[in-house]
Amino acid sequence: MRDLLLIGIGTGNRDHVTLAGVQAMRSADLILIPRKGPDKADLADLRHQICESVLSGCDVALAEFDLPVRDASGDYRAGVDAWHDAIAKAWSDAIDRHAPDARRVALLIWGDPSLYDSSLRIAARLPDLRVRVIPGITALQALTAAHAIPVNEIGAPFIVTTGRQLRDKGWPPGVDTVAVMLDGDCAFQTLDPDGIEIWWGAYLGMAEEMLISGPLADRSAQILSDRAQARSRHGWIMDIYLLRRRS
Repeated sequence: MRDLLLIGIGTGNRDHVTLAGVQAMRSADLILIPRKGPDKADLADLRHQICESVLSGCDVALAEFDLPVRDASGDYRAGVDAWHDAIAKAWSDAIDRHAPDARRVALLIWGDPSLYDSSLRIAARLPDLRVRVIPGITALQALTAAHAIPVNEIGAPFIVTTGRQLRDKGWPPGVDTVAVMLDGDCAFQTLDPDGIEIWWGAYLGMAEEMLISGPLADRSAQILSDRAQARSRHGWIMDIYLLRRRS
């Protein structure tokens, strides 16, 4: 059975790749690198840079493939399921095309494969692959490290959620700290900002890193403006933020 290595590579800084991640990359026969279109070519380039930094002297093949685009016109869950089916087929086709005899194939996953990443669910669609996960630094870890803050208050719980959930359901009950990922529409705008602090970050760990923090009422407009400018400049943005409600 062929091994599929899902290797967490952090948030864009090649120093975030763990030694276990480096060893897994060097042990692979093939590393697949997704292309997300010309506007997001930087993402493929970063994967290539990480590979170049750790694969010296290794006979590891690199192969790019086009990542399918999700159809967002219909039902959200049905669209995601169809998208995942298409990605699984793209993985399988890329392996058969570039290295049909490869026994160990790797994918480099932003952050960690376990946190708001669908690679494990996609891999489950390919029963002929034996999955091994090499954990990486999550965007949440990178955010709290960049701001030098703890993710939780003393003895207190916190919730990690998505922009969609925050927008549709409001502040989660029972917690004063909420980490928000996958928020392309800046759902913090839907909250009453009174008494809420925000720690926001984009391109964490990269040279382009952006950090903003402070009372939500004072920082919301700045985040919206800076985020829009950065997305226009780079063609893409990856960001995350932590909200804390003060009693």
